[in-house]
Amino acid sequence: MNSTFLTLLPEAAMFAGTCLTMIVGLSRDPHVRNQTWLIVLATLVLAGLLASNSPPTDSIFPNLMPFSKGLIAFVGVLLMLLAAGTVDRSEEASIAAGRPFDALRTNRAEFWALFLFSLTGAMLCAGAPNLIWLFLALELVSLPTYVMVVMSTRGTASQEAGVKYFFLGALGAAFFLYGFALLYGGTGTTSLAGIASHFATHGINDIAACGMVLSIVGVAFKIAAVPMHFYTADVYQGAASPISAFLAFTPKTAGFITLLLLVGTMGWNHSLDGSSAAGHALPEFARITLWVLAVLTMTVGNVLALVQHSVKRILAYSSIAHSGYMLVGLIAGPGADFTSSGVSAILFYLLCYGVMNVGVFAVLACLERAPAPGSDADPAEADHIDDIKGLCRTRPILGWCMVICSLSLLGLPFTLGFWGKVPLFTAGIAAGEITLVIILGLNSAIAALYYLRLAALPLLEAAPESSSTLRDNPFWSRRLAAMLSAGGVIVLVFLANGPMQSSHQAARYVRATPAPAATPDPSHPVGTHADAAHAVQPTDAH
Repeated sequence: MNSTFLTLLPEAAMFAGTCLTMIVGLSRDPHVRNQTWLIVLATLVLAGLLASNSPPTDSIFPNLMPFSKGLIAFVGVLLMLLAAGTVDRSEEASIAAGRPFDALRTNRAEFWALFLFSLTGAMLCAGAPNLIWLFLALELVSLPTYVMVVMSTRGTASQEAGVKYFFLGALGAAFFLYGFALLYGGTGTTSLAGIASHFATHGINDIAACGMVLSIVGVAFKIAAVPMHFYTADVYQGAASPISAFLAFTPKTAGFITLLLLVGTMGWNHSLDGSSAAGHALPEFARITLWVLAVLTMTVGNVLALVQHSVKRILAYSSIAHSGYMLVGLIAGPGADFTSSGVSAILFYLLCYGVMNVGVFAVLACLERAPAPGSDADPAEADHIDDIKGLCRTRPILGWCMVICSLSLLGLPFTLGFWGKVPLFTAGIAAGEITLVIILGLNSAIAALYYLRLAALPLLEAAPESSSTLRDNPFWSRRLAAMLSAGGVIVLVFLANGPMQSSHQAARYVRATPAPAATPDPSHPVGTHADAAHAVQPTDAH
């Protein structure tokens, strides 16, 4: 069987599940419509199983796909449980009260189809062999999320958030598409392996360098890195909590996979023991770009989170800060073992962050306030910082889920977040980025101020009078998502060795070597571009 087809089996399963979801979600029978989530669950489980058997590829990260696609499917299951009931709640209640079913008024089928399409795009990023594929995969991640934000609530806040997200997303896409065009112009090929071989043979010319910088800045929108972060807080607050959790993980994962592939074409100048062999690991222009992005992103995110009174805005700015942390791993690059590999640290941190983050958003999604009498609006979700006060007394399960996940996001010693953050420190030290590691440590201390606040309010504060208007959301799967997330934070601490080793295997980097000088062929004019992808056999960096 063709190896390319084998690598696309998870995406094929996702596409088949998406088609089935669109059909079942439009059924006139409410019992059939209610099975849509089971189809989504089965699709994600099947895609994850198929991803675990994906064969190695002939690329700069040959083992990246199995871990990345499995990670996306695993966290996707948690996000699916959290997203139950996001759309059609009022519509289904009206149908149950006797109103005829109208397919044009329901959004269940479209919502879950967009949900699966976006996750499929993230999976496609992991297996992208060229820039065209990478661009289409990134857009497949983003385009569904614009619509998901708008349809997540029936109020104007989500519509405003969707418009902001769409226009700033178009700006980000224009940046990295122009960057991709310049990369092609500077190397003569769209193949990632060909670009890597061209850089190894001829160096990085000015056009390619400009293209790489524009591409990095454009992809920074996907990971919510400064200065492409301005949409984040407004969109997270305007969208429903399940969609905010989805935005915090899926585009970020796709963005970091893309950055690994792009930066990997330039190569990290590491010796076999993981230390920097000659000066800085990356070309200086790329290192400076990523260094500035990392410092600004983690600092701006943490500082602005301190002054917020909305829990979702706090989590939005913390999401920005976490992107800054992971950029440290991107600068460090691959290493000989897990503790010295920044690439391994990024992949493992994405797993930790996905699990921790779902838990906090799930707690918010489980609490709501009834709409005003006579209003057809959806109930308002909990969001203000006062809404989580005293939760450990009034709703112990939700309160402790908030405490556990918040402390893990902080990186409290011996929590999952701690074991996710330590490799970023050790990889940065191994790469000689001592100043950057110090800034990372200072920002982690700043983050403690608002994460301890999120943990202390449910645990130590008394519930205010305003909390009496809060009620429990009727969707049990959201509580299950919160409990699974908090349980994952605890259990994965004891089982972390397996994911760590898997992430290090996925981070195996194959460095391109200079192509041998070719004998001039009189039948071809000098100076024509040739795809360098097949001009060199890459050698393993380890």
